[in-house]
Amino acid sequence: MINDTLQLLLDVFVQGFAGILLARFLLQTLRAPLRNPLGEAVMSLSNFIVLPARRYVPSVRQLDTATLLLAVLVMTLYVALLLALQGMVSYALLGLLALSCVKLLILTVYFLIGALIAQAVLSWTNPHTPLAAVLHSITQRFLTPLQRVVPLIGNLDLSPLLLLVICQIVLRVPLAVLENLALRLL
Repeated sequence: MINDTLQLLLDVFVQGFAGILLARFLLQTLRAPLRNPLGEAVMSLSNFIVLPARRYVPSVRQLDTATLLLAVLVMTLYVALLLALQGMVSYALLGLLALSCVKLLILTVYFLIGALIAQAVLSWTNPHTPLAAVLHSITQRFLTPLQRVVPLIGNLDLSPLLLLVICQIVLRVPLAVLENLALRLL
């Protein structure tokens, strides 16, 4: 019971903070507007560690590599603590880093799924919310190629549904294979 509670705390706080850092990186990479409640929350929750890290880690090709590096480090800490909680105290550093990167990729796909669902719900309830521009920035890059292929049925756009199916396939096949490979490296 204590292990379950500790795992919950790790999931919420350590993996949650890695998710916040990843969200910051993704929002900046996708050029999403940050002048909204979500963007401001992500920035204020991560500024204390990202701004000092930028002094030592330069940007590469306009990518915020300091934030990405911090996300990888925090996720690596999460995976190491999770493995220690499960009784595994010795593991290869390469496997630990590989598993952390795969976990971040999985989290990225879940962010896209969450953005698609939130965008669909907000399009029915409040399409002019400040979050609409953020969600559009996140999803449109993935929806545009599908909208060229999938015709409208009446006025119904099925490309978000197709993208959700594609995301599920990506989670179940290539990312699951990568996760298993990373676990073998441990």
